[in-house]
Amino acid sequence: MNREENNYMKFSQSSIVYFNYTLKYCLVDLQKLGYKGIEVWGGRPHMYRHDLDDVIHEIKEFVAIHDMDVVNFVPAQFRYPSILCSENERARKDSIEYIKDAADNALKLGAPSVSLCPGMVAFNESVETGWKKLLKSFEEIDEYCSGKNIFLLIEPAHRFESNLILTVDDCLRMLDELGSDRFGVLIDSGHVNINGENFSDIIKKCKGIPLHIHLDDNMGDTDSHLIPGRGNVDFNSLFEALDLYGYNGYVSGELGGIYNMDPTSACIETIEFLKKYYKQ
Repeated sequence: MNREENNYMKFSQSSIVYFNYTLKYCLVDLQKLGYKGIEVWGGRPHMYRHDLDDVIHEIKEFVAIHDMDVVNFVPAQFRYPSILCSENERARKDSIEYIKDAADNALKLGAPSVSLCPGMVAFNESVETGWKKLLKSFEEIDEYCSGKNIFLLIEPAHRFESNLILTVDDCLRMLDELGSDRFGVLIDSGHVNINGENFSDIIKKCKGIPLHIHLDDNMGDTDSHLIPGRGNVDFNSLFEALDLYGYNGYVSGELGGIYNMDPTSACIETIEFLKKYYKQ
């Protein structure tokens, strides 16, 4: 399916696929490949906590020189090192401090948002208690970000990564309980596919809420983060839903570890896939 000639979309890519390279190398490579934005992964070696405090201004200038946008900041999450739903109060508090650091790094880079993962409640502990702990953690992070120009994007997961917020409906329930306009939704196409959700339905439900999109593929059985087009994700449905929504933000590739040895080739294939649907 080809998009209309006047139908544009901005393409970005998560730096995590350049795990074996520096953040600067990743940024230069993506710019050469035609990406307009970069989503900075907040793990080592890219931008973990205070690792780059001494050179943060240099990196921001480097981003500006290469005419790139930092579209989102993604703390390294999913079980480690952050467990915002933990019943262990020390672990929960430490996780909140970790996300605060991530929010500060996002602001230093000029990113409009930081993404938050719900985490997994230990199978021998109460999911209901975990939900309350997660809500409390989000509230404390929201309070810390008060007065700061940043959105907090909750990323619905799937059964392999969370037993709290799996679907967009779960996420919207959390947003309703939070009652803060600072929170939004990060929709990952691969997660949606595993959950069997309908792109048209879920994106329509997110109207009026801050929204960001991760693009990756799988066969519906595991979160393999394949190059778009290599699995069975219904991207036609996704892009049609984004058109109806009037989405004008970035769509950000988030490729898996199988591409870490040759991220350039994977990012080329991804942007060529996207160009079949949209002009940049």
